[in-house]
Amino acid sequence: MDQVINAMVDPLFITNNLGEIKKANCAAQQFFGFSEEELINKPISLIIDDEQVLIEAIQQHSFFHKNLQNLEVVCRTKTREKRLIAFSCSVIPKKIKGLEDILYIGRDITDRQQREQRTSAQYAITRILSESQTVKQVIPQILQSICQNLGWDLGELWIASQYIGTSVQGHSLNAVLRCVEIWSSRVISAREFKAITWQTTYRAGVGLPGRIWIRRLPLWIQDITEDGDQRRSQPAAEVGLHAAFGFPILDDSEILGVMVFFSRDVQPKDKDLLQMVGSIGSQIAQFIKRKQAEDALVESEERYRDLFENANDLIQCVNASGRFLYVNRAWREALGYSEAEIMNMNVFDIIHPEFKQDCLQRFYRVLSGEKIGQVKAAFVTKDSQKIFIEGNINCKFVEGYPVATRGIFRNITQRLAAEEALRHQQEETERLLLNILPAAISKPLKEAAKIVEDVGDVTVLFADIVGFSEIAASMSAIQLVNLLNSIFSTFDRLTKEHGLERIKTIDDAYMVVGGFPTRRRDHAQAMAQMALQMQTAIALFNTENKQNFSIRIGIHTGSVVAGVIDFQRITYNLWEDTINIAHCIEYQGVVGKIQVTEDIYKSLCNKFLFKKWGEIEVQGKGKITTYLLIGRKG
Repeated sequence: MDQVINAMVDPLFITNNLGEIKKANCAAQQFFGFSEEELINKPISLIIDDEQVLIEAIQQHSFFHKNLQNLEVVCRTKTREKRLIAFSCSVIPKKIKGLEDILYIGRDITDRQQREQRTSAQYAITRILSESQTVKQVIPQILQSICQNLGWDLGELWIASQYIGTSVQGHSLNAVLRCVEIWSSRVISAREFKAITWQTTYRAGVGLPGRIWIRRLPLWIQDITEDGDQRRSQPAAEVGLHAAFGFPILDDSEILGVMVFFSRDVQPKDKDLLQMVGSIGSQIAQFIKRKQAEDALVESEERYRDLFENANDLIQCVNASGRFLYVNRAWREALGYSEAEIMNMNVFDIIHPEFKQDCLQRFYRVLSGEKIGQVKAAFVTKDSQKIFIEGNINCKFVEGYPVATRGIFRNITQRLAAEEALRHQQEETERLLLNILPAAISKPLKEAAKIVEDVGDVTVLFADIVGFSEIAASMSAIQLVNLLNSIFSTFDRLTKEHGLERIKTIDDAYMVVGGFPTRRRDHAQAMAQMALQMQTAIALFNTENKQNFSIRIGIHTGSVVAGVIDFQRITYNLWEDTINIAHCIEYQGVVGKIQVTEDIYKSLCNKFLFKKWGEIEVQGKGKITTYLLIGRKG
């Protein structure tokens, strides 16, 4: 039996009913760092912080004749390193009741606990930074959150000025650091240590804060009493503080402050934790810089407030998290929210659900620096009414960071209602007209009318989802239809925005014409811009839906002949070589690329970037030169 026990990889202890150790296997000795002689006849409290909790739980389960599984308790190694152990315990029966032995089998779950703690800390920090309005508000919350989520006892913020984020005069090597914020748990009495800390200053390179400031890297101290800090090491030890770590609040090359944390335990260096808090330091620095830029933006826009307040358009300014910084009088009157309510709202709180996903995508595109066209959406008023708006949004950048977006919108609810009423009236008129036409005239007109017109130059785009058959085979028909509908709805929106005309969709193929029936002169330019946005739309769709669709696009410009094939609902069909060439350009194109003909290249080379690609064979035309459309110039 002893051989079996000593061969176990998990620590095992046997104690009497008083908690005195009678047996410890080899795994237990190695894990906790004690020899067998140091453990035998010693109380189990030698390794367990609060053995009373464990004993009471064992007694309770013994009363009900059950084993105790996975009771998590804090243990200590010989070097006082803290480990979290999940014990399975059972009572070994004996003839004399009350003299039973207790069997403990432990499993180290410290790493699992640390992973959970770090995930929780990262989530909490992200939430704090997204919800907080000011830097003054965010710092104490972050100190408390790191201490509570990671199990540390005291946190400090050291900076080189009276207020974090204020530029340090002169070179940072000459900075004098002061503690401006402290948070401590209730389990320590740190009044004297705090008093000393408030009065202490460090120059760059001196003490733990000074060394982090000069190195601009996270730093770990296993035991502060061995650090050699003449001013604070001894006071820290007197209140029971030992291990310490700290990290810089660093934005690129600019250091804004240093956070330092203390624990009552002596803890070996944790490289993973240092890497995580280094990332947190960058997050905090970005938050501070963004808030500074927002404050500067609000201050600079004060001069425009009178103009904004008297404007009839709805004007709003929101930060990069979507929180309102400013709305004008017309905005407040149209939506009915008070200034106090607005300051606690997010812009997506007032966007109608039908438009929320599209507006979210546009918001992130604007923050990434993309210039988008006119926006159409619907807001929800305080009394739950739906109002339609259209307008433009742009983003303010400071030192490369998106600070705020400004939107200027018109309330088009009444206009849309009038247009809908007019459309309905036109449909009613057409219906009545068809009813009163003599049968001898209306029937042949409806059956045979095919109005043919020589349109002239147009631009034709073909787009095709590559590998559609393989994709279709891997999902249900409903799933496939929903995915294609989502993609083509986006393409339809782009078509409408650019004043183009969708001719048809066949399975996964999509055909668009510019310059007919609307006579837009810059149809080639509009089509090129739409093709680039289609690529972006597919990439965004893949990210949101965890798909891997690729699109192949071909564009050609030339003359066509058009015909009306449905009298009651105007539907066009197109003929001529232009359509055939555009289709060949797409079909023989490159996956993920936009292939165009030389006519497109010559028309747009001054405004767009192209790459000469090669030649393709077109039936009846021979070989034609093609180019790849890369993007816009400038």
